[in-house]
Amino acid sequence: MRFTVLSDATVLQQEIEVEQEHVDRVYARLTVLRRDASRAEKEGYQLAGVGTFGALVERDAMVFHAARRRHALDTEHEGLVFGRLDLNTGATHYVGRMGIRDDNSRPLVVDWRAPAAAAFYRATPADPLGVVRRRMIQSSGERVTGIEDDLLDPEAAPDDMRIVGDGALLASLSKATGHGMRDIVSTIQREQDDAIRSPASGVTVVTGGPGTGKTAVALHRAAYLLYADRNRFAGGGILVVGPSGVFVNYIATVLPSLGEDTATLRSLGSLVPGYDATRVDPTDVAAIKGSLRMRRVLERASHDAVPDAPSELRLLYRGTLLRLTRGDLDRIRRAALPRGARRNEARGSGFDRVFNELWSQARQAKVSGLPEKPDFEAELADRNDFREFLKRWWPRFTPMRVLRWLADPARLRAYTQGLLSKDEIARLQGSFDALAEHGPTIADVALLDELDELMGRPRQASKKSKNPFHVHDGVQEVSTFADRQAAAYAQRGVREEDYREYAHVVVDESQDVSPMQWRMVGRRGSYASWTIVGDPAQTAWSGDLEELDRARERALGSRKRNSYALTTNYRNSSEIFAVAASVIRVIMPDLPLPTAVRSTGVDPVDVVTDEVRLPALVRELAEKQLADVDGTIGVITPVPRRDEMAAWVDGLPERVQVVTALEAKGMEYDAVVLVEPGSLTKDPAGIRTLYVALSRATQRLTTIGTDPAWLP
Repeated sequence: MRFTVLSDATVLQQEIEVEQEHVDRVYARLTVLRRDASRAEKEGYQLAGVGTFGALVERDAMVFHAARRRHALDTEHEGLVFGRLDLNTGATHYVGRMGIRDDNSRPLVVDWRAPAAAAFYRATPADPLGVVRRRMIQSSGERVTGIEDDLLDPEAAPDDMRIVGDGALLASLSKATGHGMRDIVSTIQREQDDAIRSPASGVTVVTGGPGTGKTAVALHRAAYLLYADRNRFAGGGILVVGPSGVFVNYIATVLPSLGEDTATLRSLGSLVPGYDATRVDPTDVAAIKGSLRMRRVLERASHDAVPDAPSELRLLYRGTLLRLTRGDLDRIRRAALPRGARRNEARGSGFDRVFNELWSQARQAKVSGLPEKPDFEAELADRNDFREFLKRWWPRFTPMRVLRWLADPARLRAYTQGLLSKDEIARLQGSFDALAEHGPTIADVALLDELDELMGRPRQASKKSKNPFHVHDGVQEVSTFADRQAAAYAQRGVREEDYREYAHVVVDESQDVSPMQWRMVGRRGSYASWTIVGDPAQTAWSGDLEELDRARERALGSRKRNSYALTTNYRNSSEIFAVAASVIRVIMPDLPLPTAVRSTGVDPVDVVTDEVRLPALVRELAEKQLADVDGTIGVITPVPRRDEMAAWVDGLPERVQVVTALEAKGMEYDAVVLVEPGSLTKDPAGIRTLYVALSRATQRLTTIGTDPAWLP
């Protein structure tokens, strides 16, 4: 063998010093680029009053782009260089978060998204793609702190090549996760990279079990698309939809760490402007609210009479009583609101029909001095009592106002008649009672969006775009081309509150998106390409699976599908995943499961206790994990008892994070304390949720509860 695998600390330090020399060159160049950009910008403003117009425009354009470059360099400062490729041609490429060239235009760092960096993720011993050694470089600030090598082509290795460590991927898996999602840009493997670099058009579908990196793939794909076609995807926007606010906060730092801060991150509970729902319905209630049958229920509600609206209109006009009964008003409302009509948009039609009815009565009564119809309508419109009647009879509706009507048992029964069973109506009854005090649940947000679609919105006068350089009437601020370009880019990045023309939509944990939620997400992606990631085995959906498939396919449309399956579990140790696998096999014995690639030698621990000792033991176990691992500890609780159990560990360091079994989806922790796992084994949906909770830990798993029978 012509190479040596080394573990000696002295040799390791020598190799670190080699990489430190290159990293120092990169940061020195970074300083020069930043200084040059600042100088160019400053000189551009100084020259604003001299030279030809063409020269000034050219200089200002340079200033603008230099300022953008400086911002990017500032953003990518931390851990800028993370990889090295030694090729069989003798060339060496350093891979990092963005591309950097020296003053002779030779590459010091290759952007991870560039084709030249693809081999860093795609090369394997079976197909090295010309790579002899792949090295992961670990840094803190500007200092190299560690390196790990993969030798991919031993036959091509030169005599003096030194191989350090056990390999980049497994080394990265042993690191603490911290508070945000682990940045795996330096350890993406080939099957993940295939999905990341999937064609930009159509629908990219990524499936995989726990720990296979689905979320990381989705986010790195968003960054890759922005790099590959920035005009399209930054201009139109990328929307990333996650299952919960906890999850969105968890992934919030990933895209900025990759140099991308233009994507919009939303949870299913915050996708509709004005709402940020965190409350969760019981599984059976969520299944009813998520069913497409609810659309017909909401349509009936949106066409119904307003509670406490006037039951009749009595109007004394020039000595004659004009009267519209309840039956008349209902008939007018139904005529103005045929099926498919949108209530807020049909408001004017309803008012016109009231005027017509009153005009007809006045003519039949031969009112003395009856004016022409336009004047008649003007007289009525000037009367406060008549205007007040119209406002109460046909107000401007908000989705929340109509959804609250379903809290009335009589109305709920009327709207659901023939659509829901008596048992479903009974389970739904009372679920809307807390809307006024506590706001909507996550499932309710999709219903509110549907009501918004059903009722439409009143017309509003269009707002003129504000000129950012306007100072006073007839006076504008002196500006350069760079100013105007910056303002144009800023204006393009400002989207309306309920923007619905995204260029790309990413849906994470897609297996949990209900049919009604697919309709909600689909409205934002009518013109978009899509990335859909999920795992059917982790779904909490307990409703009709065929209906779910139809709703998803309708949202995605006829776009071409590109499917990828991730088969390697990088998160869990084999000991931890064996427990999770035994649970899901109970209901899905033939399910293909990912392979856990590492072993820690530490088996999960199951603690059985009673209700009295449970609080103290949960705290004790959380404290033990603080000593055993350096990263985060997730205390995963049943949904109804989250606040109660959070109080048990109150006061512990913030590394201890309390989440429900549903909020834990997509998350990972160095250690997990799972409380009362037996409460999740009542039905298949609960078992799937338990499977999710058991597969969140990277290093330690402890389960504790009062029911010892949950383990298969």
